[in-house]
Amino acid sequence: MDPNNKTKKVEEPFPHHSKEFCRKKHMKILVYAIIFAVFQTSVITLFALTVMKFKTPRFCVSYASFATFDVQSTPSFSMGMVTETGVKNTNFGQFKYDNTTVDFYYKDTKVGEGVVERGRAKWRSTRMFNVIVDLSSNNISSNSQLGNDINSGILPLTTRSRLRGRVTIMFFMEKNKFVNMNCTMDLAI
Repeated sequence: MDPNNKTKKVEEPFPHHSKEFCRKKHMKILVYAIIFAVFQTSVITLFALTVMKFKTPRFCVSYASFATFDVQSTPSFSMGMVTETGVKNTNFGQFKYDNTTVDFYYKDTKVGEGVVERGRAKWRSTRMFNVIVDLSSNNISSNSQLGNDINSGILPLTTRSRLRGRVTIMFFMEKNKFVNMNCTMDLAI
């Protein structure tokens, strides 16, 4: 600078200190905050509707094989059956279930039962196990249609059970669930 020049130079204020610049900056921050809030809300809603939803597991008999098979024309039957039973858990958390029984019926008369031990099905998997059942026609009355069914070669059976358990999602959210099984099968004899 020239020391002889007595005029003072008036400096312009910095452009980022102007009110217009601050207002634009605050508007930009507000828009980003609103976009972030909408994004978080949509992610939380999607997560709550899919992952955090408690679904009822499925409980069913897959197949049966026979260790002993004794059908008589008197009419009566006695069978030792091994059934593969499964609990399908579609939740994003494990399903712990208690002991229960699987009851087998012929025309609403109980002909056998099997015991399901307590256990757990891991998240999004199927737990398979064997249930041993002794079927006997001792409880069936003599005036039933058992003779006709044995002569036709098909013995209709119904399986009923109620499995009680608890679904745990994210290690802290728990809900009790009850699974009812009501299956029908026709045994070819």
